[in-house]
Amino acid sequence: MKMMHQAGSKHFSEDIWRRLQPWERRLDEELAQLEPELIRIRRHLHAHPEPSGEEIETSKFVTKRIQQAGVDAWIARSDIGNRVGVVADLTIGKPAANAPLIAMRCDLDALRMPDEKQVEYASRIPGVAHACGHDAHTSVLLGAALAMSAINSQPGELADDDGVRLRFLFQPAEETSHGAEWLVSQGAMENVDAVLGMHVDPERTAGTVGIRYGALTANCDEIEIEINGHGGHAARPHHSVDPIAAAAHLVSTLYEFLPRTVDSRSAAVVTIGKISGGYAPNVIPERVELSGTLRTTDSKTRDVLKARLQDICTGVEQTSGAKVRLRFRQPLKAVVNHPRITAALEQSASRVLGPENTEIIDQPSMGGEDFSVYLDHAPGALLRLGCGISGTESTFLHSSLFDIDERAIGFGARILLRTALVLSADIQANAAKESA
Repeated sequence: MKMMHQAGSKHFSEDIWRRLQPWERRLDEELAQLEPELIRIRRHLHAHPEPSGEEIETSKFVTKRIQQAGVDAWIARSDIGNRVGVVADLTIGKPAANAPLIAMRCDLDALRMPDEKQVEYASRIPGVAHACGHDAHTSVLLGAALAMSAINSQPGELADDDGVRLRFLFQPAEETSHGAEWLVSQGAMENVDAVLGMHVDPERTAGTVGIRYGALTANCDEIEIEINGHGGHAARPHHSVDPIAAAAHLVSTLYEFLPRTVDSRSAAVVTIGKISGGYAPNVIPERVELSGTLRTTDSKTRDVLKARLQDICTGVEQTSGAKVRLRFRQPLKAVVNHPRITAALEQSASRVLGPENTEIIDQPSMGGEDFSVYLDHAPGALLRLGCGISGTESTFLHSSLFDIDERAIGFGARILLRTALVLSADIQANAAKESA
């Protein structure tokens, strides 16, 4: 793996960008020609969504189109279940022997929820919808691959010694936080030197982006709490140990005291999103189950709150007489953007959209994103791609009315490809200096 320099200045040299200008012109030409097809692709995917772990037809569609363009692609399949993803490699031009391998990742899966939009490309699959923009992400990455393949077949004015090595990762099961780890286990990150990603943001209009240096998302731990008491008649609670009363006390205690456990300047949030228990209005049940999430932006706060959660559960157990069992499941690390790669995203976005449309994000999101799994294997960064439709009220992610301004697809592809090109050129230039 090549060394990723953090550099004193976040800016890339004008010499590098000057050398890349022919690439930029060709990219913009190819993506302009591809735009109508990319919109058709996005609408096809939007109308035919597949939920997490079931992206079979989506993977076939991606593989067929990318192979038609002459890109070497293969479908990764799980031995258990229907999980599939696509990995595609493309070498453009004649990269140097020390040229890095730059990966770009998108997610394929849809959500189990209705699509209530009144548009011709609304979901045709009952109870499944692309309400998080993964159809747009897939279209962005397909556009990037198709554009680079077209350039590869007709290099034109590009210098003979110019070149770049790219890998395109089409990941399943992001919504369940299983897909990235599984795709990595299939060899998706072997020999990768840097990884790029994006997520649409309906709170930003198309033609704008958000760039974050450092932590972009939160650590996310799933919480499962099981409370076991003794059931009985609602008229005689003194003969029972009521798990519903214990659960109510537990939730209110968590919400009251966890925020006062850590410095208020440390971002953290706990939410109980599901409570299950009971059979009838006149029966005290034996058991109640609760589930939720703990979200933090630094490991120290995470450790403190996990310990405090256990203390509160133990306290409720002692005061109520019920047995309280706490488990943490599916921990997901925060996405922490690498400074040099983030700088490449920022400069690339500024060249595509203008610096006035490239916003630096001040605070991390408390959402989770399994792009962090790739960052255990290579440095990388993820940006927020504006997709909001100007002049209309935003429809938020995971809304049954969610839609995008489809111009965002071309913007995303232009930014990612420029970022890959400047990173590749920068890494090769630094390697040449070190060997001189």
